[in-house]
Amino acid sequence: MLYFIRTLDKILEIFTINRKSKVWYIKKCPFCGLNDVIKKGYRRNVQRYQCCNCGKNFQNKRRKNKLQNKLWNEYVHGKQTAAELGKKYGKCRQWVSGQLNEISCDDNKIINIGPRSIIVVADTTFFSRGYGVTIFREPNLKKNLIWKEVYSETPGQYDQLRNELEYLGFKIKAVVLDGKRGVRQIFSCVPVQMCQFHQVAIVIRYLTRKPRLEASIELKEIILSLTIYSEKEFSELLFNWHNKWHEFLKERTVNPWTDKWFYTHKRLRSAYRSLKTNLPYLFTYQKYPELNIPNTCNSLDGSFTTLKNLLRNHRGMSRKNRYKMICQILRK
Repeated sequence: MLYFIRTLDKILEIFTINRKSKVWYIKKCPFCGLNDVIKKGYRRNVQRYQCCNCGKNFQNKRRKNKLQNKLWNEYVHGKQTAAELGKKYGKCRQWVSGQLNEISCDDNKIINIGPRSIIVVADTTFFSRGYGVTIFREPNLKKNLIWKEVYSETPGQYDQLRNELEYLGFKIKAVVLDGKRGVRQIFSCVPVQMCQFHQVAIVIRYLTRKPRLEASIELKEIILSLTIYSEKEFSELLFNWHNKWHEFLKERTVNPWTDKWFYTHKRLRSAYRSLKTNLPYLFTYQKYPELNIPNTCNSLDGSFTTLKNLLRNHRGMSRKNRYKMICQILRK
């Protein structure tokens, strides 16, 4: 009887349980490979074992993923620096930095939803002169669908992301853009909404916030009422304004040194030309009310502010860690 009890105790010491799979398995010695293993106390709250065959001691491998993910979340969303995290967990800054560097980053796209028909808000934001991120977002679901590191904003970047979405089974019903030249042609097969906020900003950039010319003041009042009127009403206002100032816009000035002429009110002409060119795309959301198309890129531009505020707390990061952090923020 005593021999049976000792044998049972030894069996219970040899066997351990995997809590995730609920399957019993035998602890093996990593040195000799035999199963004749007994428990040998704890060290730093980690179970240690001793092999009865070779006499070597060993312990379970530490699972770093849980701690690393906790450190990463506090680093990104908790606005904690590596030095502050090291002080919190009783470690040095170099150790925390090493743990953060070991965290792997997924590819440049994270799709959180299954294939379906979607509305896309597309835009690019830059963090420096030669580094930015192009993002496609679903405004109704409030999810970032796909993104990509870019060094300059070109139509080809948008075309690549559109092709990847379609390859994954998504069907784009409509798209909201900021007016970047050439991008509109990429989505010529679907309804395109020009962001009204960007259109107002373009006109204000030409006219300034405090224009002095009477024509500029009237055009500014018209553009600021863009969200109030329908397409027909706004077109009539713009048409009447142009008829009133038609001759004024044609005024020319001659350069006395070169005898070459140029339009006197170039910036006013540019503001009007921008409105006239983008007018067919400013009220697309009214033409397709069933699609629930937003009239601005605010759903995406608002997330840019959060993204840059979080990145601002960690200046001097390597490009790899910066993009890893961007992916973590956009994935939320």
